[in-house]
Amino acid sequence: MEYMSAPQAAEKWGISERRVQILCSENRIPGVSKLGYMWLIPKDAEKPADARRKEQRK
Repeated sequence: MEYMSAPQAAEKWGISERRVQILCSENRIPGVSKLGYMWLIPKDAEKPADARRKEQRK
């Protein structure tokens, strides 16, 4: 499986690197793992829906 880093995910999804790290620590991204201080996010992972917005919830 191929992985991307938090900065790569942030650029891909248009959000901050810190927000990606928070999503990872809250287990909101499936398949994420941590290697030392670095989050490994599957390349095919999709950006989680923003829980603050009703129209995006399922």
